Amino acid sequence: MPVTREKIQLMSASEIDRTLVRLAHEILEKTEDLSRLAFIGIRRRGVPLAIRLAQKIKSLENLDIPVGILDITLYRDDLSTIAEKPVHNSTDIQFPVTGKDVILMDDVLYTGRTIRSALDALFDLGRPARIQLLVLIDRGHRELPIEAKYVGRMVQTSGREIVEVKFMEVDSIEKVLLVERLD
Repeated sequence: MPVTREKIQLMSASEIDRTLVRLAHEILEKTEDLSRLAFIGIRRRGVPLAIRLAQKIKSLENLDIPVGILDITLYRDDLSTIAEKPVHNSTDIQFPVTGKDVILMDDVLYTGRTIRSALDALFDLGRPARIQLLVLIDRGHRELPIEAKYVGRMVQTSGREIVEVKFMEVDSIEKVLLVERLD
């Protein structure tokens, strides 16, 4: 893990929540058939996003959106550089993805490689009617032609900077930070 220093807090807990409310409204406005909608969170921090957005839509429309968890560990193109023995958590999707309008969710969109891996993993489970991407933060620097339909916030970063999303469910704290590598 690189040594970093915190530069600035990009979002507080209340700002994250307000952003999720806005994203829930955007999803409702842009989705033609809510009965085909499903959320899939990319394991780790895409999962709280998917769960929270499903809860927000439930409170707005009294509609239950199915939520799945996607583990992309074995689909990564950098698998050998992550760890000697990468930990594979399970994918947990309790509904058929075939024919669904899937909104794939992750915390930060950077090079696009995580999303490419997620698409590979998702298509191994079936053939969705449509896949859209939702991210809390889009920081640019794409290496693949991948674009999010729903974006919480665009943040311009340098190559030395890292966006760290902290969710209560994973990190026991709630905020988004911009940090800089010191190595």
